[in-house]
Amino acid sequence: MQTGVEGAEVNAQKVRVLSVIAASAVVGVGAVVVATTESVDSASGSTMQTGVTETATTPAEAPAVGKAAPVITGPAALPTEEQGLPG
Repeated sequence: MQTGVEGAEVNAQKVRVLSVIAASAVVGVGAVVVATTESVDSASGSTMQTGVTETATTPAEAPAVGKAAPVITGPAALPTEEQGLPG
């Protein structure tokens, strides 16, 4: 059995550990209570209407824009900072 200063230090350490455990439990219970009482705002449970109208259409046979073609062909000149030293 411990007595005196050593016993007091052990008791103080046990009290600190138990108070940390108790505080964690209180925070955990609070989180569970908030999570269970919070209302669910999901799309399936909502009565809100977005105003979107869907119209069934058939896809086009060909793309609306033809194949892109460059206006300038051939090698491009390098910018002056990329060109190397003259000569």
